[in-house]
Amino acid sequence: MTNTLKNSVNLIGNIGKDVAVTTFDNGNKKAAIVLATNDYYTNSKGEKIKQTEWHNLVAWGKTAELMSATLTKGNEVAIQGKLTSRSYTDKDGVTKYVTEVQVNEFYRISRAE
Repeated sequence: MTNTLKNSVNLIGNIGKDVAVTTFDNGNKKAAIVLATNDYYTNSKGEKIKQTEWHNLVAWGKTAELMSATLTKGNEVAIQGKLTSRSYTDKDGVTKYVTEVQVNEFYRISRAE
């Protein structure tokens, strides 16, 4: 039996701010994007509540270039990627931990309003 479980993330949401692209010395590009997804539930009083989750997305290389060229704040987008984790030490010497979605594919569903 083969393992069919994979590290896979699929999200549909709205871009929270314009794509930020960093170009490294070796020419590789990284795009950083913030995506908002909404979920709804009914509380104990029968009120419909909207809950927004914010997701940090990163894309590399050609995907980063395409995202930068085609996405702007407010676009609705579908993404497929995987969860990645990393850590770094900030300027005060404190170790910070970050979890991001590394985008493999995306599809713009709508234009910004």
